[in-house]
Amino acid sequence: MRRLMSLVLLSLLCLSGVILPGTGVAEAGAADVARATGLRFGLHPDKTRLAIDLDRRVDFRAFTLSGPDRVVIDFRGLDWQILDRGENDGAGLIARYRVGLFEPGVYRMVLDLTQPSQIDAMFVLPAQDGMPPRFVVDLSRTTPQAFAKATLKGEPEDRFDGTKVAAASPSAASQTLSAAPALPDAVKPRQRADGRRVVAIDAGHGGIDPGAIGISGVQEKSITLAFAKALAVELEKTGRYKPVLTRDRDIFIRLRDRVSIARAADAELFISIHADSVGNPRTRGLSIYTLSERASDGVAAELADSENKADLIAGVDLSTESAEVTSILIDLARRETMNLSARFAGHIIGQVQPHTELLRKPVRSAGFAVLKAPDMPSVLIETGFLSNRQDEKVLQDPSHRSRLVRGMVSAVDQFFAAEQTWSRL
Repeated sequence: MRRLMSLVLLSLLCLSGVILPGTGVAEAGAADVARATGLRFGLHPDKTRLAIDLDRRVDFRAFTLSGPDRVVIDFRGLDWQILDRGENDGAGLIARYRVGLFEPGVYRMVLDLTQPSQIDAMFVLPAQDGMPPRFVVDLSRTTPQAFAKATLKGEPEDRFDGTKVAAASPSAASQTLSAAPALPDAVKPRQRADGRRVVAIDAGHGGIDPGAIGISGVQEKSITLAFAKALAVELEKTGRYKPVLTRDRDIFIRLRDRVSIARAADAELFISIHADSVGNPRTRGLSIYTLSERASDGVAAELADSENKADLIAGVDLSTESAEVTSILIDLARRETMNLSARFAGHIIGQVQPHTELLRKPVRSAGFAVLKAPDMPSVLIETGFLSNRQDEKVLQDPSHRSRLVRGMVSAVDQFFAAEQTWSRL
């Protein structure tokens, strides 16, 4: 049954056009990378111009998204270091903009709009009259109806030559940077020759999606990556496990792809690491979430909704794109896997309790997108609250992180020891 479920899931992922990080646009060599040296706005009564100074031409593509209204522009082979400063104020029709690494070799720029706007023109001007090459996009006001009609409901066209920038047919929205890679054969799972168990570690958020922002400005994506790397090192040290990171640097990865990376590696356990933020600054403590069709409480439901919408920040509406697949995955999430996930969550709480504050009722459940693999026990760990000064401080403390990570490794040991015991009964 587990093998059949694996085959069905992988077939669904193939049909939905999953791309694993690193299989799309290749990393650009240093000699091929253009550099952005400046950015400015031009305001006119009926339009707004965004101009970016470059040292050479660059490939780009663009599309629009609603809810909220945005223009999304991808640049291939462009060094954004001078301009990559988180969220920045815009002007005119552009309320604000942000830039982040979307995937290897591709930076994504998101323009939040003050009102529905259309792309009138988008091009690269050659160097002339003492001015450097410039990327230019002109926006003008449009009606909500016209904006909705032009807006893609998925992803940009499979083009980077800049010849098509906005409107596209529905079929084009389902295209991706490259064909989906061949996924592993799920009918006969591979066995590691060294006998190590594979554990997938998912550092939440990344790239253009910073996640929660702490009181001091620390970003969740940095906290989660530090935890994920530390956990991978400790698991590797035991000699019993092969850790697989869904991301090992500051890069955006879609929620569905995080699960796909784990599946492609034949992971037997999936650990997603996060840090929360809420309006009450007194709320603090670690908590663990497992998958449930119904959230265990209102807080769990709100958190799951927030995390599941992370892809929207990068212009990919996962909730609408994969509604059918999501419902099938929920149906396939057998009681055995959910029970194993809950059991693993209990092991973690038992091991980390002496080393950290726990949220009241620390084991909870909700419909997190990254926990929906039907035959891979999965948990999402909220390591603490960046909206609480004490939690924010300890989450940045390497010694505190080490204590939690050692507890997690012990929990992994307990989980697999119990799993082996049950398999012999």
